[in-house]
Amino acid sequence: MRVGAAKAWGMSDTFASEDLILRPVIFRELEPPAILGVFGDPVAHSLSPGFQTVALAAAGIHGQYVRVHAPAGEFSEAARRIGPAGWVGANVTIPHKAAALALVDEAEDSARLSGGVNTLVVEGERLLGFSTDGPGLARAIHEEFYADLRDLRVLLLGAGGGAGRAAAVQCAKDGCERLVLANRSFEKAAALAAELSPWFQSDRLIGPADRLVAIPMTRDALRDQIAQVDLVINATSLGMGRADPSPLPAALLTANLMVMDMVYAGRKSRLLLDAEGMGARAVDGLSMLLHQGALSFEIWFNRPAPLEAMRTRLKADAAAR
Repeated sequence: MRVGAAKAWGMSDTFASEDLILRPVIFRELEPPAILGVFGDPVAHSLSPGFQTVALAAAGIHGQYVRVHAPAGEFSEAARRIGPAGWVGANVTIPHKAAALALVDEAEDSARLSGGVNTLVVEGERLLGFSTDGPGLARAIHEEFYADLRDLRVLLLGAGGGAGRAAAVQCAKDGCERLVLANRSFEKAAALAAELSPWFQSDRLIGPADRLVAIPMTRDALRDQIAQVDLVINATSLGMGRADPSPLPAALLTANLMVMDMVYAGRKSRLLLDAEGMGARAVDGLSMLLHQGALSFEIWFNRPAPLEAMRTRLKADAAAR
């Protein structure tokens, strides 16, 4: 059954996947009609409906963006119904990105390499898949730190999961100066390093350090690498919970580091608090969410996203949490 009904633009509630499966017409009957949405489990926390619906209004597009709660067993069938429901496309979040990649009729390179799709596009009876996770990260880093991945030495915490893999692929594609992949399962980090090794064959670095390194996420291994990186990216889930510890010991942080926590939980994570306490520049995942969403908008409508309108709404919604 439906969890809620979207009544006005930017004020969408959460729908159930069975609404798309059994009653797709209801999305056309909303005012304005739902033409976009986000699939997830959970999904009620998503900030995307507010800033995406504002983007539609700013662009003069009659429609709104809604949430759809989709358990794993219902996601694929529901996603296949977005065309009949009158949708232009959709976003996909945890835990469905890999399933979305398997579902689509065609996926672009970034999605295939990262192993997941976060943006669906309806093209007739076909579904196309894209990933804006990595490119959104790159845009956020440029905006927040006035730096580009190609010029940075990066330590990626949590290189074994979906978000970590997308970040690692973007670092490789942008030709970052150095990439250290850290993961609790060293085997996963090592496997990803082997896969990305063709991007790191040139000798850009001066000195003995390898351009691509896989390490276990232990204090000793992190300590050995931290002096040889500029940017730390947290792609682990640590920080979502209020009592979560930092994935990086505070004693290893220094003032010269840039720290991006891909987690956004409406408050500062332990990692960000520790980084700021050491004088480091530190940001959460809100900017990354904004730029991922803007890139999705550009894919759906083949026009620049109204970024400032989206930013203003996203900041307001985030502050209200």
